Amino acid sequence: MTTPPQHPTTGRTARRLPRPSELRPLLRFARPDPDPTRRRLARAHTVADLRAIARRRTPRAVFDYTDGAAEGEISLRRAREAFASLEFRPSVLRDVSHIDTSTTLLGGPSALPFAFAPTGFTRMMHHEGEAAVARVAGRIGVPHTLSTMGTISPADLAAAAPDTRRWFQLYLWRDRAASADVVRRAAEAGNEAIMLTVDTPVGGARLRDAYNGLTIPPALTARTLADMARHPHWWLNVLTTDPLEFAALTSWEGTVAELIDTMFDPALNLDDLTWLRSTWNGPLVVKGVQTAEDARRVVDAGADAVVVSNHGGRQLDRAPVPLETLPSVVAEVGGEAEILLDTGIMSGADIVAAVALGASGCLIGRAYLYALMAGGERGVEHLATLLTAEIRRTMALLGVSSIKDLTPDHVRLRA
Repeated sequence: MTTPPQHPTTGRTARRLPRPSELRPLLRFARPDPDPTRRRLARAHTVADLRAIARRRTPRAVFDYTDGAAEGEISLRRAREAFASLEFRPSVLRDVSHIDTSTTLLGGPSALPFAFAPTGFTRMMHHEGEAAVARVAGRIGVPHTLSTMGTISPADLAAAAPDTRRWFQLYLWRDRAASADVVRRAAEAGNEAIMLTVDTPVGGARLRDAYNGLTIPPALTARTLADMARHPHWWLNVLTTDPLEFAALTSWEGTVAELIDTMFDPALNLDDLTWLRSTWNGPLVVKGVQTAEDARRVVDAGADAVVVSNHGGRQLDRAPVPLETLPSVVAEVGGEAEILLDTGIMSGADIVAAVALGASGCLIGRAYLYALMAGGERGVEHLATLLTAEIRRTMALLGVSSIKDLTPDHVRLRA
């Protein structure tokens, strides 16, 4: 090892001026990228970065609809804290030269252990909406779920993303005939699975929406007119593209809470699940299971899979944390039904942890909405790239080369 030259009197490392030939390789000036979307996304290295961009680029009421939760938002905060409190347990000296992220979800292949979750009013976040998300899902090889409250019809989404595995999320209306028609149209459009959401007998108190006066579609009030000056691109896209069209209703003018309380059926019970099972031959998923006892009830009633979920913290505040509930649900029905998980997921490492604790995979919702608001379809593709890299890196550092090899031994919930 060569010792740096020493000053003859002080004994310290001698200093000198650098030669131009030594500086030249260090002077690297990047050519400015003329594409503003690409520039924005290049600065996003995490879901949190995409969230920050989304917050700047969309009206406050729209961002808060995506970002917010019910009442004091305790459920959402606890869900994210649960993921933050995880401790991974890596095993070293394992061959991780090849990482296999593929798995099976609802009887079909998925290149990664997640699917895109159903989200309502998606074209409100960005005019490209569900079609953009479903196209990305098809390209990366994961399923996409269209919500009953989505802003495209099942048939139009099938035309926009014909090669994507498509699932349909169902809210049962008070009008059962209308619900049966929705199921029929979902089947005709080639949806593989029905995902019945059961945690919305009434709307949660989403206070951000109340304070912002959010309506669907957004009303041109004095507040929104002032907001146009701060977000001209968003408003231009909304006003110059087709009006919002919903997956399962022709139109609505009012708040989200009013829609839920008007249309959704608070009398929903196990008999309705039995009825749906009798009318639907494909995989039947029940979303919104929050206890092992309810997981047992819905599986006994015919569900092929459950989603351990508290609706992203948007319904009952202080609801059970899905990640903390997952092990008990796995112990109860893990050998009989697939188990998916959502709420609070902000990274690929979160997904790996959930799978290690027994989930077949996760549903990603808010994260892709942030990405959609940040950059449209390219934003969602960027998110998929981030999640894929995070999943692969986490697996490699855990010493796991295949999704099927993840076990509870690889992670624990810290006290």
